[in-house]
Amino acid sequence: MTAPAAPASVADRRTLLVRVPATSANLGPGFDTLGLALSVYDELEVTALPEGELEVDVTGTGADEIPRDASHLIVRTIRHCFEAVGRTAPGLRLIARNAIPHGKGMGSSGAAVAAGVLAAKGLLGRESGGDVELTDTDLLRLATEVEGHPDNVAPALFGGLTIAWTEHGVPKHKKLLVHRGVAPVVFVPDRTMSTSAARSVLEAAVSREDAVFNVSRSALLIAALTQSPDLLLSATEDKLHQAQRAQAMPETSALVSALRERGFAAVVSGAGPSVLVLADGPGRRLEAAEVVAQTATGSWQSLMLAVDFLGGTVRAAADVDLEVPIGL
Repeated sequence: MTAPAAPASVADRRTLLVRVPATSANLGPGFDTLGLALSVYDELEVTALPEGELEVDVTGTGADEIPRDASHLIVRTIRHCFEAVGRTAPGLRLIARNAIPHGKGMGSSGAAVAAGVLAAKGLLGRESGGDVELTDTDLLRLATEVEGHPDNVAPALFGGLTIAWTEHGVPKHKKLLVHRGVAPVVFVPDRTMSTSAARSVLEAAVSREDAVFNVSRSALLIAALTQSPDLLLSATEDKLHQAQRAQAMPETSALVSALRERGFAAVVSGAGPSVLVLADGPGRRLEAAEVVAQTATGSWQSLMLAVDFLGGTVRAAADVDLEVPIGL
């Protein structure tokens, strides 16, 4: 990150467009480590206003529950980024169009944080009249400071399959390309689950046997997702968090079990209650949907998705033909 001493001016800044994908974290055994970007997107239009002004407009998923004041997560994230680099945040006009389901385990809060750091990158950069260039490392660090852990924000920022970890207090990531035979489908229920509630039922310690089990499955999952989709069922086994969360979301747990009994690589998506199936081909997704229709309790929406390989993008509103990937 380069930050010359001169303060940034916002007088000639253009409106920026930000687009970020949904994500599914954990993927079974990769608790707090693995994440996958998926082809559902939140879009944000952000314009710098005179300092102190704030306008927030939200449409789409979750719009009725989202605040329109300084407590909005994107507003807080942008201001955190400016403060972190020693700059005064401008006033903001945000127009958010949300498509990622809220409270369903598809990374809606991580996407908001990712959108905020990408918006800050655009506002602080030289093309918008600023004087601070944020690197990929800066983006992940700032997003993790707001979100708390990097497993959702990494794929939202960079796309694809990401491995996230912390080294000497610094969040890091590795992006991998997913085998073209992997076909995700997410089954989304009509109820929500907070991440904090899902975490509250987890045990403070695990046995060595269970830890070794998950290490082996996590390693196998990388191979399955990048090279051998036929291994996905075995690779998505888990002993650290899904069974422990079953009491908090029994319908989700029952659906995961029903799908796995029929040979589908089904896992809890993020903290739940959605269910992610990593099918080894598009046709298998339709078969999984049939199982859900026959066995699931309650109402479930099927989202037949692709893996998003690009990640978050930010561009000037006038540059309609130019999308700038933030990281590879």
